[in-house]
Amino acid sequence: MSPVVVARIDRRRRLLLTGMAAGLTSVAHAQSLQPGLAVASRPLVLGEIALSFHAASAGVVRRILMRDGVAHSVVQAPHEQIYRMLGEGRIDMAVSAWLPGSHGEYIRPYETDLVKLGALYEPYALWGVPDTVPESDVREVADLLKPEVVARMNPLIQGIGPGAGISRFSREIFARYGLDAAGYMFRNGSLKDCTDAFEQAVAQGRWAVVPLWHPQYLHNRYRIRELAEPHGLLRGKDAATLVVRRAALPLLPERTLATLQRMRLGNAVVANLDDRMARDGRSALDAARQWMDENPATVAAWG
Repeated sequence: MSPVVVARIDRRRRLLLTGMAAGLTSVAHAQSLQPGLAVASRPLVLGEIALSFHAASAGVVRRILMRDGVAHSVVQAPHEQIYRMLGEGRIDMAVSAWLPGSHGEYIRPYETDLVKLGALYEPYALWGVPDTVPESDVREVADLLKPEVVARMNPLIQGIGPGAGISRFSREIFARYGLDAAGYMFRNGSLKDCTDAFEQAVAQGRWAVVPLWHPQYLHNRYRIRELAEPHGLLRGKDAATLVVRRAALPLLPERTLATLQRMRLGNAVVANLDDRMARDGRSALDAARQWMDENPATVAAWG
C-alpha cells in the first residue's frame, strides 16, 4: 500500500475518533444538566437549620429521599452557617429557606446557583402575648410603652439565635419603638430559652411578650395573641422553600425531584410534627413516618 493511501486512512481514522469523542462529551454534558440521568457518585448533603420545626419538615423530606433510595447525609447548623455552606457548595439542599423576607438576604449573593423546589408552608414572624393579657390593654406593639403596661409586663423579651429572621426583626422593633428606654431588654438565646420563658410566664400568670413565628409547637398548646405592628417590621408571610444547588440536581432521581416540587405541608402540619417531637420525644424521622402513615392520600398526591 502506498504512503499516500496510508496517510488518507490515518486521517479518516483520526476524524472518526475525534467525532466520537465530541459526541460522547456532548451526551455527558446534556446528562449532567438533567436530574436523575447521571449516576449519583456521592450522597446528597442535606442542610437543616438547627431548630425543631425545621427538623420536623426535614423529616418528611428525608422520608421521601429514603423512599426513593437517595443516599444522603444531614448537616445541622444555625442559619448563618447553613447558608454559608450552601453558598460554598458544602451542602446541596437546604430545608428550608424562608423567602423572601427572613432568609432572602442569605441566598441573594448566589441565588442564580440555586433551584427553588416546593414551598412546604407559609411561615411568618410575630410578637405575641398570652391570651390572658387583655386586648384592651395590649393590642399592638406601641401599647407596650403605656406606663400601666410597662409596670406589669416582663421587661425581658427572650429570643432565639441572632441569625433568625425574628431576632433581626425584633431588634428593629426595639430601635423603632424605643423599647430600651422604657426598660425592656431583648436577649438572644436557644429555642429552649425562648419557649421556657414563655411557658414559665403562663404558668405564673405573668404578662410577657414572646418573639415567635408560625409554625411552632407552642401554638398547639397555648392561645397566643399576636400584637399588631403597622410598620411592617415583621415582614409578613414567607414561603418556606426547598432550595437545591443546580450542580446537585443529578443526585436526585426524576420522581424524587417531582415529589419535592409538589410537596405541601402547611403551617398546621409542621406545628403538629414539631409538637409530636417536643411532647412525645419522637425523632423527626419517626414523627414524619407516623404522620405520613396517617395521611396516605396527601402523600400520594405528591407523586
